[in-house]
Amino acid sequence: MQQGNWWVAGLAALMLAGNVQADVQVKLGSTARVTQLFAYPNNCNVICYRDWTLAQTVEHYLTQSVQRDGYSAAKVSVSTDNDQLYAQISGVPTGYGQPLTNLLDAGDLAYQGAAKLSADGKWQYSWYFFLPLGMALENRRSVELLHFPPDYSLTQAQDYLESKTTDRWASLLSVNGIPAELTPAYQTIIDIAPIAAPASAGSSLEGTYDYFEAYQSSMVAQLTASTDSKAPSLPMVAFGGPVRDWVKQQYGVSLDVLGLGQIAPTAGRTVAVLGSNHPSYIWYAADPENYGGDQQKADQAGLKVMGQDISAACWQASMGQNPAADASTTLSSCTQKWQVSDKLQTCELFYTSIRSLTPEQAQAKCATTEQTASND
Repeated sequence: MQQGNWWVAGLAALMLAGNVQADVQVKLGSTARVTQLFAYPNNCNVICYRDWTLAQTVEHYLTQSVQRDGYSAAKVSVSTDNDQLYAQISGVPTGYGQPLTNLLDAGDLAYQGAAKLSADGKWQYSWYFFLPLGMALENRRSVELLHFPPDYSLTQAQDYLESKTTDRWASLLSVNGIPAELTPAYQTIIDIAPIAAPASAGSSLEGTYDYFEAYQSSMVAQLTASTDSKAPSLPMVAFGGPVRDWVKQQYGVSLDVLGLGQIAPTAGRTVAVLGSNHPSYIWYAADPENYGGDQQKADQAGLKVMGQDISAACWQASMGQNPAADASTTLSSCTQKWQVSDKLQTCELFYTSIRSLTPEQAQAKCATTEQTASND
């Protein structure tokens, strides 16, 4: 680390330490409200997978948040007084309760939308209301706009960031220089449908978006705002066709894959948004069955998607570290790196992560692919 950067980092650490108090208390609301917003019981029918109380469930998700915000020594406890639940959080900054309060207030809007959806006879038996609990509440670096969370993230993992989708994208962020333990700060998720559902439910959720418009707008405005009101907005990545279409409908901005735009979630503030493939799309794009069993065509399609994905993750990582950077210049640099300069590494990453080859096998495969391309 250069001396100047070391000084800035040290000063920031001292400022952070000075802004930490022993205990922050946050009023969560009535038992009924907290039960609704924390999807309680998360995975219990007659025999429970995890037989947690409501207080334990809340403590679980809030502990995830303080850990992902970088407050490793913070402690969370939840108590009930006269049917009102309170969270006591130690070892966090004085104002730490505000973003949690904001999230729950937005959650009320989402729950109202879900209740209306059910009253209109459109709620399906296999769906679960699920807010993005356990995200970094304060030290966010970027925002990810997605479609809906998979059901098992709620019922099995009870972790919004535990899914094949989020795991793959975290690995791409790590390839772009973000330490694995810091990737959750970049993966602050907003799902346009706050409904945990089976992976195959995408098309059936398309008619739900309007029910959550107030929630969606509130969350985008909240989470893209920097904690420093004078700092630039946080960058956002819009993943997948349904989400990019939603951005067009909501904000009038068209986004292709690796298409860059700006939205204005509140008056006088803009947010740089990058269009991307859905993180799981590559498994579909690279499936030989979609090409009549032609492995070569499937590999070519997969390599193209990998180049797009790693470039998008590069942009997200770079802009998350420096939101004041020029978004277009950053994107050009990332696409040049991963689709031209380091194209061989992109190829190897595809074969190791998607085709499950060993590094040595991937190197040999990519060397052959590069030679064939050169001859053509």
